[in-house]
Amino acid sequence: MHIQPACLLAQDDLCSNARPARSSARHSGAIAAAVLAAAALLPGAALADERVCRGALGAITVDNLRVPDQATCTLDGTHVEGNVKIESSATLTANRIRVAGNIQAENHRAVSVASSRIGGSIQLVQGGRSDLQGNRVDSDIQLFENRGGQTVSNNKIGGNLQCKENRSSPQGARNIVGGNKEDQCRGL
Repeated sequence: MHIQPACLLAQDDLCSNARPARSSARHSGAIAAAVLAAAALLPGAALADERVCRGALGAITVDNLRVPDQATCTLDGTHVEGNVKIESSATLTANRIRVAGNIQAENHRAVSVASSRIGGSIQLVQGGRSDLQGNRVDSDIQLFENRGGQTVSNNKIGGNLQCKENRSSPQGARNIVGGNKEDQCRGL
């Protein structure tokens, strides 16, 4: 007698050669779901932690970092293994930080990043002022539709430097760009 693989784990008498194939597939799906649910309970299966920053952080390592609405965060020597997110009306001042992912802000008050290493992109959209100086950014710097003054100087950018529809054209010089300098950042 041939026993279907899904029947090896079944607790009832319904498994037999006469069972239709789709029933076996249903048991296989249930078993797979049970295995995935059990795996989710393992300690290593937890999602990356998010650190909320209000105030200052020094030379520590965090998974992801979020600057909440209207907060001010100062980072000095901080390592972020994921992304940094700056929320509405928030301010980030960062010196000598390392970010494995991106720095992303929308509707921010101000963002200043200096002498830092960013593994992804810096994306600042529809916010206030920004000052990006002396950074190494592996991907792009993107400044879109910002209201305040934008300064981009002495950065080494692996991808593109893109500036579009900012209220005033960004200022700066001596950026080394692996891709293209586009639109309002063409001369930087």
